Amino acid sequence: MIALAGLALTASAQTPLRLSSYSGTSVERYDGQQCDVTFDRHIFTGWNTISLPFAMSEEEIDNALGTGVKLEKLVGVTQQGTEIVLNFQDCKAEGIEANMPYILYYPGETGTKKFHVNAQVVNKESKVTFTTGGGVEVTMNGAALKTDGKGLYGILAINNVDANFTAIDNDKAFFYATRCFITIPGEQMFTLTANHLGAGETTSINEIAASNEIVDVYNVLGMRMASNITASDVNNLAPGIYVVKGRKILVK
Repeated sequence: MIALAGLALTASAQTPLRLSSYSGTSVERYDGQQCDVTFDRHIFTGWNTISLPFAMSEEEIDNALGTGVKLEKLVGVTQQGTEIVLNFQDCKAEGIEANMPYILYYPGETGTKKFHVNAQVVNKESKVTFTTGGGVEVTMNGAALKTDGKGLYGILAINNVDANFTAIDNDKAFFYATRCFITIPGEQMFTLTANHLGAGETTSINEIAASNEIVDVYNVLGMRMASNITASDVNNLAPGIYVVKGRKILVK
């Protein structure tokens, strides 16, 4: 009985942590601790960005937001002139990794959702960086604290249907905590377009066809871009997203 009482006391002694999804919460002193975490996050119908200082499993995501939610991570970028395509891939089965930036699709009604999880808190900055074939460096990062948005790219709440990131040129704009933004060095402005890859889709022609196999190539709108070429020749096409044998591939 004494041992059981001790276990119960340990379980109930988890450190409570209330996070602010508005201004942010410093979690440095909680780093590595197992905490009972609660926070309220405003989620819009459609695509949102999210970055959390703790991990969440697929089951915990579904419990918080429903089974229709989608979660994607940035896996690569391509460039055509001033347009940069952001390739996001379904990763919901992997869950959320602490502090990593994601886009999240919520099919329900816009409003404040309550998150309550028991998780280990991690105090670190995590970001992903890719470079286009044209040499443009694209970085996606999470906002641990409320962040000045001037010069950054973000998903505007008034137009979040396609998950396209828009350049912020307003001095009064900012990102609330637990949101994500994209940075591109330099003064040149780009149009960022999101491309969504399923969990089983590939970004390499070598994974779906032998090098000497004859294939037809389409763009994402279904227009035929090349006919009767070998799979190896697909890599010689202009950088972009193509569809071969019903699957999307990325040519860098």
